[in-house]
Amino acid sequence: MASIRTTFTLDEELADQARRHGVNVSAAAREGVREAVYAAMAREDRAAYERHPEEDDEVWMELQQWDPA
Repeated sequence: MASIRTTFTLDEELADQARRHGVNVSAAAREGVREAVYAAMAREDRAAYERHPEEDDEVWMELQQWDPA
């Protein structure tokens, strides 16, 4: 997967603590952005579902009731 370089601002005290504790800031930032993107996608999916909720579908109901035995 291709990567891009980006810049962000980090509180000085937090940056010092990260260095003291050996936190890889780049990896932590990637994980944080990944989680934020997944959360945003989930919110968008939920909003789309709320705008267009599933409705009963006669064909699907028949398929669910089908018992080949």
